[in-house]
Amino acid sequence: MPGKFVTAAETPQEVLDWGRLRWLSHPPSTGATQLTVIDVTLAPGKGHDFHKHPDQEEVLYVVAGTVEQWVDQEMRILGPGDSAYLPADMVHASFNAGDTDAKIVAILGPCVGEGGYELVDVAGEAPWNTLRS
Repeated sequence: MPGKFVTAAETPQEVLDWGRLRWLSHPPSTGATQLTVIDVTLAPGKGHDFHKHPDQEEVLYVVAGTVEQWVDQEMRILGPGDSAYLPADMVHASFNAGDTDAKIVAILGPCVGEGGYELVDVAGEAPWNTLRS
């Protein structure tokens, strides 16, 4: 597979109820097989609620803003330059703890499925549904 440049103009943003994302690399956009890379913007007061990726490791790298990052049942406030490593199947969540957009780069591997990404939402299950109460 040849290399590929990915420009911002070529990566349209998906708008979600908690923010925006751009797929920087995944099978449909680059043909990648080992890495899915997502540019994530968390809106103030919003977040990507508790979930896991059963067959993918992940690194979350904070580019801008303040992020309330959960790794299993432990929470830390992360800022620019901070990161969190998540082994496969580890429940986690990211929430914007500031007044302006927070930006994260999510790097997952290996790619899973046609889209390169798998997600199991556990936000409604115990204990995840009570951790932020």
